[in-house]
Amino acid sequence: MRKHTFERGRAVLVVAALMTLAACGGGDKKAEEKAKAEAAARGGQTVTAATATLADLPRSVIASGSVSAWEEVPVGAETGGLVATAVYVDEGTYVRQGQPLVQLNDALLRAQLRQQQASVQTAQANAARDDAALARAQELKERGFLSQASLDNALADQRASRANLASAQASLSETQTRLSQATIRAPVAGLIISRSVTRGQIVAAGTELFRMVRDGRLELDAQVPEAELPLVRAGQSAGITADQATGPVSGRVRIVTPEVDPQTRLGVARVALNPGSGLRPGMFARATIDVGAAPALTVPAQSVVFRDGKAGVYVIGANNVVHFNQVTTGDRAGPNVVIAAGIPAGSRVVVQGAGFLGDGDRVTVSTRAPAAVAAPAPAAR
Repeated sequence: MRKHTFERGRAVLVVAALMTLAACGGGDKKAEEKAKAEAAARGGQTVTAATATLADLPRSVIASGSVSAWEEVPVGAETGGLVATAVYVDEGTYVRQGQPLVQLNDALLRAQLRQQQASVQTAQANAARDDAALARAQELKERGFLSQASLDNALADQRASRANLASAQASLSETQTRLSQATIRAPVAGLIISRSVTRGQIVAAGTELFRMVRDGRLELDAQVPEAELPLVRAGQSAGITADQATGPVSGRVRIVTPEVDPQTRLGVARVALNPGSGLRPGMFARATIDVGAAPALTVPAQSVVFRDGKAGVYVIGANNVVHFNQVTTGDRAGPNVVIAAGIPAGSRVVVQGAGFLGDGDRVTVSTRAPAAVAAPAPAAR
């Protein structure tokens, strides 16, 4: 009996405690609702705001490719069948225009040259003799001491002598040309990048002996996506980066090819490299091409928040009520970010405090000036 009475008393105490807790909980809920109402009356959370503005931002196109020669010049032999007696240059040598590169054996050509010179002298003597004979024949014909047939013969002999002299001079000129071709010279100034001749080799006519880069000028065949190809034009400056470069390398777009590869959808911009780049043909390099400035809508990067995995900003509307607008972001421009789509220019967006807001919240915009914004850095495309 006493045990039953004790259990009834304990149950009464439990019920009383539960009722007390419920009363307290209800009071806390009412206090929370009251606090929210007071906050709403005061204007809600204090935030800072900024205006989405249009600004001219520098743009650049990043492309990569291989370094190649601006113009490769093959050097070959014009005369054949002669032995290379001397090779004066090697790969990596910078030569000037007209500098000797290879000497071929010209002993036979020099002998032929002396023979042709003698033939020319003989033809000159015969021509002089026949000129004098024709002059005497014309004088005798005028006096009536010579027939017309004899005069015609003298004229024919004089013309034949002149023809023989011209033939001998032509043969001499041919031999002189072949003799000069026995010394193979650089057709242009430039850098020797390959050599395929050795001393003692019998050189055939037309054989390529050297390959050289004209004026030592190199260029980067930068591959540009077709979507960005219209932005690239001849004359635009570019910065070149490569693992093998000894220092900063700059260049300028020389030409943009009109064709796009149908497989890769890439076009080619040929960027002429400034001298002293330290790069070599075949190396890989990247180019950052300055394609000029263009207006872009920017907001502080701090104003962009993510809700349900989507980027957006809180736009301040009427009565300081904010609404979440999904946006498409672009490149960074210093402390700002480019907005490609989502809000119009002139929209007021929440900056500090955006991460704690919800759609439809009312805010109080602080009159404190926001921190100074640094100048935008070039945006890569």
